[in-house]
Parts: sequence; C-alpha cells; structure tokens
Amino acid sequence: MHKVMRTFLTFAFLLTASVVFSQTTISGIIRARNDGTLPGANVYLRGTYDGASSDASGKFSFKSAKNGNQILIAEFLGYEPFSVEVQLNGTPIQIDIELKETFNKLDAVTITAGMFEASDKKRANTISPLDMITTAGAAGDVFGALQTLPGTTTNGESGRLLVNGGSSDESQTYIDGALVYAPYNSTAPNTATRGRFNPFMFKGTIFSTGGYSAEYGQALSSVLLLNTNDMPEQNQFDVSIMTIGPEIASTRLWETGAITATLGYANLGPYMKLVPQNFEWKQAPESASGAVSIRQKTSGKGLLKIYSSYDFGQFTLAQLNLNTNRMIDYALDNRNFFVNASLKNVLSEKTSLSTSTSFTHDADNIAFDSTSVVKQLHGFHLKEAFSHEFNQKISLRAGAEWFVKSIGQDFTSQQDTLNGNYTNHQMAAFAELEMYASKKFVVRSGLRLEHNTYMNNGKLSPRITAAWKLNTHSQFSAAWGQFYQNPADNFLMVTDKLGYEQATHYILSYQSVHEGRTLRIESYYKEYHHLVKQSSTAFYLPETYSNNGYGYARGFDIFWRDKNSIKNGDYWISYSFLDTRRNYLDYPESAIPSFTSKHNLAIVYKHWFGKIRSYASLNYKYTSPRIYNDPNDISFNSRHTLAYQTLDVSWSFLYKPNIIFYGAVTNLPGFKQEFGRRYADAPDAEGIYKSTALVPGSQRFFILACFITFTRKGTENQLDKIQ
Repeated sequence: MHKVMRTFLTFAFLLTASVVFSQTTISGIIRARNDGTLPGANVYLRGTYDGASSDASGKFSFKSAKNGNQILIAEFLGYEPFSVEVQLNGTPIQIDIELKETFNKLDAVTITAGMFEASDKKRANTISPLDMITTAGAAGDVFGALQTLPGTTTNGESGRLLVNGGSSDESQTYIDGALVYAPYNSTAPNTATRGRFNPFMFKGTIFSTGGYSAEYGQALSSVLLLNTNDMPEQNQFDVSIMTIGPEIASTRLWETGAITATLGYANLGPYMKLVPQNFEWKQAPESASGAVSIRQKTSGKGLLKIYSSYDFGQFTLAQLNLNTNRMIDYALDNRNFFVNASLKNVLSEKTSLSTSTSFTHDADNIAFDSTSVVKQLHGFHLKEAFSHEFNQKISLRAGAEWFVKSIGQDFTSQQDTLNGNYTNHQMAAFAELEMYASKKFVVRSGLRLEHNTYMNNGKLSPRITAAWKLNTHSQFSAAWGQFYQNPADNFLMVTDKLGYEQATHYILSYQSVHEGRTLRIESYYKEYHHLVKQSSTAFYLPETYSNNGYGYARGFDIFWRDKNSIKNGDYWISYSFLDTRRNYLDYPESAIPSFTSKHNLAIVYKHWFGKIRSYASLNYKYTSPRIYNDPNDISFNSRHTLAYQTLDVSWSFLYKPNIIFYGAVTNLPGFKQEFGRRYADAPDAEGIYKSTALVPGSQRFFILACFITFTRKGTENQLDKIQ
C-alpha cells in the first residue's frame, strides 16, 4: 500500500513539475505610437485566461503553460487591437508592442486657421449660431454681430464687413453654397447700412477671415457662409411688434415638407420725430419685405430648400453740397429680388451630390440736385459639388460653378450723360482633398481654376491648410493660399483690359477649448498684388486704369471666451492688431487705407436672471483712430478721426412662456463719434477745400419690441432669437 502511494505521489510530483517547468514567460512593454507608454492595457493569449495588464510604466509579464503556436493580443480603449503569433516552448518571450490610435473624426483635429464656425454639429465652436444674432448692438444684423469678433474693423459710416485689412468689397457672402450678389441694403454715401436677410433663418455660420477653402473664390480677404434652417418641428405663428414697424411669420408643416412665410414693414418716421437726429430727413427710411421659405424631403434622404424674398426701400435725405454750399435732396428708391435653392442628395453612405443656385435682381434709382443715377444688377450662380469619402481618413470634395453678372448704370446730369455696362461669365472648377495622418494631424489641399470671359483671363489658385492636435484641448493650425478677385464694377464698366487682383495669405493659429473656456490666438500676413491703380481723375477713360497697385496687411487676433466662471454668465473678449499699407486707386504713395484701424477691441457679456426671467447683454467696442486725407494738407492721409467707442445694452423679459418684451439702446453713455470729414471737389476762392464732419445718424438708437409666438402647446417663444 505504501509502495503504491509512493508511486502515485512520485507520478503526481513529476506531472506537476513538468507542467511548472514547461511554462513560458511572456513579458514586454506597451507603447502608444509617438505618445509614450500605455498603463492598464490588456495583454492575453487568444482563447485562454492567460494574460496580464500593463503597469504604470507600460510593462507587463505573465506565464502560460500552453505550448506551440499561440496568438498574443493587446488591447487598450481608443486604440486599434494588436495581435501577433508567438511560439511557446518554455523559452521566455520578450516583446515590445506599439498600439495605433483608433481613428474617429469626432475626436480628430479640425482645421481652424482663419475660421470661426457656429454650428450645432461642431464641438469646438468659439461662438454659437445664436451668438451671431443676439449680441447687444447687432440690432438683428448678422454683419453687425460679426464685428465683435477679432479680425474685423468697425466703420460707423459704412456698417459693412471689413476683415484683416481688407475693404468691404473683398468679402463675399454665400447662402447654402450659392453667392449673394447684394447682401447689404442700399443707402446714401457715408451712412451705415445693414444686411438684407432675417438672421433667424440661419442655423449655422462659418466666418472665414482668410485662408478659406478652394470651394470659394472671388474674395481677397474673407467669405461668410450662411446655412439656412432645415425642417421645422411644428406649426407656428410669430408676431413681432417693434417701434420701427411690425413683422409676422407663419410656418405650416406637412408630412414631407414645410413652408414659412414672412412679412415685414418698417418706417422710421415716428421714431425720428421722438429721437433727435443728426441728419435732415425729408422722407424717413421706409421699407417693406416679404419672404417665402420651402423645405421638401426628397427620395434618397435628400432635402430641397428654396428661399425667395422681395423688398423695397426708399428715403430722401437732405445733404450739404460743399461745391455750391447749399442743401440738396438725395432720394433713393431700391428694389431687390432674391431667390436661392439648394438640393443635397445622398447617393451612398460615402457619397453625396449637392446643387446650389441663386438669382439676384437689384435696382437703385437715385436723384440728387439735377442728377439722376439708375443702377441695375442681375446676378446668377449655379454650383454642382461632389463629395466622396474613400475611408475615414481620406475624403474628396470637387465641383464646378457658373457665375453670370450683368451691371448697368445710367448717369444723367445737366452737363453729361454717361452710360456704363458690362456682362461677365465666370467659370470655375475646384477640387479639395482632406487627409488625416492620425487623429492629431490633418492636411487639406486644394486647387481652384477660374476663367473670366469679360477680361478673357484665367487663374489657378493653390491652397493648403493643416492642423496639429497638441492634446485633447488644444491645437495649432496653419494656412497658405492664393486668392483672386475681379476688379470693382465701376472699373469694369469702363474697361475690359484689367486683370485679376491677387492676395496671398499666410496664417498661423492656436486654439484651446476646455471646460467652457476658449482661447484663440492667430497671426497672419497678406500680400496684395495687381490691385487696380488709377493714374488720373479722368475716370471715364480706359487708359486711366492698370493693375500696378500693391500692398500688405499683417497682424494678430486674440479671442477669449468664458462660459464657466460666472454662474448664469457668459462673456468674450476679442482684440485685433493691424498693420497695413497700400498703393492703389488714386493714392500718390504707399499709405494706410482710411477704412482700417490699428487696434480693435470688443467685450461682450450676457447674463440670465432666473428670478425675474430676464436676459441682459452688454457690448463695448473700441476702435483706435483711423486716418483720412485732407486735401488742404500737403501730406497724404495725414489726419486722424476720433477713436470709436460704443457701449450697447439690451434686455429681454419673459412675460409669459410665449410673450417676450425686449428693449435695446446703442451708445448708452453717448460717446462722441466722428468718422472723418468729406471735402468739396475743388477749393474756394481762398484756396481752401470746404469740409464737413462725418457723423452717425443719431447719438443713440433705441428700440422697444414685443415678440409673441402661437403654437399648439403654447410654450414656444422667440427668446433664443433675442437673447
């Protein structure tokens, strides 16, 4: 019995020993590609329980009694699994493993150089869609709200968008991919204008201050891309009662579509009788507008959008004629018709096709003294764009465009009758490839080819942008590109011998977004070439013009936003520094353009007062003195305007769930504002050019309003539109 027991124990011992001594030790270290070691990664043999987790330094070690060929697997959340075949025979195995980060566009770096994007689909926005229209002082104007962002310069006598040293003519506006030929209301010289379109119709905005996509052209400085709302959620009827006039809007839905109609009327006459004005209005500004928006779902997950609007405006303003030293009436009557349509078809999971088109008819009838000017603009744009995603890391967008622009102007006075017109067909094609090397690095390169039939000239524009993600919160972006633009209409009506104007952009930016706080710093340099140069005052002679102008613009922008530090509060600060000079138009030498300012500052604060159901907004803007030319001075562009300052305030009160009272005032402290001077065309008997100051229409602007919304539930309101 004892002998049998000894034999059994010996056998068991030998069996155990053979198992123990045949175990294979597997060890090593796990690293992330270009990003150090990975603690907590799982390493195991497929189909077994043999394995371990890496320690704080990424090292791992375990033993296995398995023999022969086995599959070793390493896994870590956010990284692609790693596998390798190993031979287990009792000999220790040492292996270093490098894991590759899993690619996901939602977590990947995004290009931000020269771009402010407001879209609910983007996680790294510096601003939201509502910020574009709800800032105090914007007065419901998208272009006004954009002037609180870095890179912009406020011109009180213009109201237009001026970006990074560029004139207002150097910016283009697109709605759903189609060009808007007349985005601003017509106005008198040296009086501020505003955008034509109701800002509430847009769900998202991309404001590019430079280095923009090859998909867009004909802009030396910037593009503003406005995307309209998609399908509304319910039937709705809105009534807006304002001190300047009423507006109504109605939305009706059906199973696959919806229609929204809007009517508005504005008359500043009653308001101007109550509030002192700096101008002498013979007929106060009066306007009426109507718009229809249609949304229709199509087969293949497509959506057809159609927007059309018609508006007219008129006024008569008395101005001092410095040449005759008497008051004359400047009367303007404007008619504008605009239609825009877009259709996006999803051809497959990775391929889509979109069509965008627009048509503009804009007519001005102007009369002053014994002179009349009739202007006509007809614009058409058609674009077909194709997008394809080869895989998650490589995608292509390409397309073709056709632009048609027809301009006519008839000038009639007692001395002269001048007629000018031209029609141009512009053909363009673009292709842009976006490639992710990893979640941390992306490059977008593109080419744009354009040909102008009127000037019989073509250009190829190369562009490239890149972004590098430093960590989960911050990144660098860079952009370079060449941009071309046709000369202004008043030059092309005289001659077809001019060529494209050109700008080359260099941009480097840093952005950090973390816990409701955003910091953005961007520097840029722009070289201008082939700008239009005017050699004499004989503006009606073709030989007067050439493309010999040039210039530069350089500077940096800083943007800081904090939505976290103050409970129920939200603020942002933007600052821009600009150094620029040009030798173009009739400039006798290289000089600072009169529309630019070296320092621009905006401070915006918004706060929600829950107990009293109110939302307040404050907006302070400062623009350092601009230069202007005084013909009485021997030095060119040697005079300086006053610094521009304004503090704008708005207040919204939620009276009932569907009723809101609203009030706003611009320039609350009454800062003195003066935008330079205008001069007579010729000196008087004493050799002096008479002048008068350029001032705003009034010291302040007030508005009171009531917004009422009717829906089936009765809980919807327009607070999101006026905060």
